[in-house]
Amino acid sequence: MTFIKDLCTLALLSASVLTAAAAGPGGIDADMLARLRSLNPASSSQRALRNALSEHTIDRVARNAESKNNFDTHFSHRVESKGITDQQQSGRCWLFTGHNVLRAQMMKNVRLPELKLSQVYNFFYDQLEKSNLFLQGIIDTAELPMDDKTVDWLFANPLSDGGQFTGIADNFSKYGVVPASVMAETANSNATSRLSNLISLKLREYGLKLRDMKASGASDASIANEKEQMLSTIYRMLSLTLGEPPTEFSWTRCDAAGKPLETRTYTPQSFYKELAGNDLTGDYVMLMNDPSRPFYQLYEIDYDRHAYDGKNWTYVNLPIEDIKEIAIASIKDSTMMYFSCDVGKYLDRDRGYLDPDNFAYADLFETDFPMTKADRIRTHASASSHAMTLMAVDLDEKGQPRKWMVENSWGPGANDGHLIMSDRWFDEYMFRLVAQKKYVPKKVLSVLKQTPVKLPAWDPLFSPDN
Repeated sequence: MTFIKDLCTLALLSASVLTAAAAGPGGIDADMLARLRSLNPASSSQRALRNALSEHTIDRVARNAESKNNFDTHFSHRVESKGITDQQQSGRCWLFTGHNVLRAQMMKNVRLPELKLSQVYNFFYDQLEKSNLFLQGIIDTAELPMDDKTVDWLFANPLSDGGQFTGIADNFSKYGVVPASVMAETANSNATSRLSNLISLKLREYGLKLRDMKASGASDASIANEKEQMLSTIYRMLSLTLGEPPTEFSWTRCDAAGKPLETRTYTPQSFYKELAGNDLTGDYVMLMNDPSRPFYQLYEIDYDRHAYDGKNWTYVNLPIEDIKEIAIASIKDSTMMYFSCDVGKYLDRDRGYLDPDNFAYADLFETDFPMTKADRIRTHASASSHAMTLMAVDLDEKGQPRKWMVENSWGPGANDGHLIMSDRWFDEYMFRLVAQKKYVPKKVLSVLKQTPVKLPAWDPLFSPDN
């Protein structure tokens, strides 16, 4: 008993020491804790809310019932499309979005009733190109210390299944596209995390080896040869899990009624050129709404590309009103656009609706959340997280947008797999738009002549769309 009593005494003494230590300058002491409790007295309404939140998520309790009233799904201008895609357990939304934009154009060009493109085909080459981007980046920075910011960023981000439009432009232009029937999805393309983790582990191992070779004075030729051997292993890992990409295939084109018209042999590049043919690198302008930085300025993000010899994400920063005008002009001309946003904010999944009034967080917690879009960007509270295909707008009698709609890649669901967003949500959480130059005013096109301001790869706004 004495031994146990001594242990208890020791525990109490230890607790008092820890309490005293925690009550240093800037810490929470007992008096402050008492004041915090007194500022939040228990009430019947608080007890009711606590009971509700013990059984339901915050969003369930904060859901604004009034926001469900007068929910209108009509759109004054809409680009027609057929066939909702599903990226499943992968971060390939950027690739699905690129295909969705492209297939709508291809269906229109050759009057196809339906067309499905193979995401896994382009994903194979995306992962191979990104692996080479990392390895060559390690070679280029081999003389810098490991704690250099760029070197550290490379090792922290050797590979991702996310991406953005420059990856689409470089990938499709170089490798073409193929129908979904030519190269089918696999279990590992639909759920990419394990494959990405294993390739990333291998790339980090290879990165250290390349740095050691450079430090030991190995020749450029021997380092280049070693990199190629490393890529051969990555290629094997990709081909085993994703399949071997075709270099040639047969495809039958059908008319609007589904009647076969002709069967021909294509390469992926000739299929893309014949059915689409547009210049993804030269005919499009990448736009951004980032109110934390000056507008009408050209920016470039270092290492924000998918291929070593590809193009960095280079964009014109514009006020949201300018972006809306471009988007409306494109939709009116039946042309979809690559679009990305912070999709997790105020999303009502049951209705497929995005609106700041969906959830009354301020009422629930009796405090408002007043940060501006610029403040959220600067503090890492908001950034582009998901790419979709902008394809509809509802305009009022004065030509002003009331709401927008995107084709999503989460499979069938509310609104037949589409998400609707209020115009106010669009203002706050839209980030990137890619439009054809013919819809962009000369004032904006002139910004492309500027020397871009280069921002670092670790800028808070530029994580890949997933």
